[in-house]
Amino acid sequence: MTQALQDLGDYIAAALPNEVLKAELVRDELVVTVRLAAITKVLTFLRDDANCLFKQLMDVCGVDYPADEQRFEIVYHLLSMKQNQRVRVKLRTDEEKQVPSVTSIFSAANWFEREIWDMYGVFFSDHPDLRRLLTDYGFEGHPLRKDFPLTGYVELRYDDEQKRVVYEPVRLPQEFRGFDFLSPWEGGGLLPGDEKAEKH
Repeated sequence: MTQALQDLGDYIAAALPNEVLKAELVRDELVVTVRLAAITKVLTFLRDDANCLFKQLMDVCGVDYPADEQRFEIVYHLLSMKQNQRVRVKLRTDEEKQVPSVTSIFSAANWFEREIWDMYGVFFSDHPDLRRLLTDYGFEGHPLRKDFPLTGYVELRYDDEQKRVVYEPVRLPQEFRGFDFLSPWEGGGLLPGDEKAEKH
């Protein structure tokens, strides 16, 4: 199977030399890295070519590497039931560039791309209905970015007096607490119940 995937990767790279940056095996899985502008051409080829026939888009997800110039990686997972093979297609982008939507090639990409827009803020051009999917319509920011604050910006709660949902800035009423991270066997002092132990 590994040799078959290697041969498939070589075939894809040879068929699309200007679009594919590299095709390699990573942990016995075929990973094809492509240029941003070429994603629709590459996925169409993978779907329609007789040696590929990757007819099912299983997943599209995002990854954030904030230290990189092109901080976002978009990853497409495809399945060919005819060939009994899988391929992972990756591309890199930044906060400004738009990624071409692949909903015209795989209709399943619709909600996957909406989720990436919602969670990471990566914009997909020509998407038929790009709006938030998991967060509220008035939500600010994109929560899966590594620079998004752990507490968020706004909290939402139901107010019994006003009989409606209210939005308020996040408040942390609990004071900062320091922990010594020592186990009971390392820390000083008696534990509850130790005073009953016999002293030798």
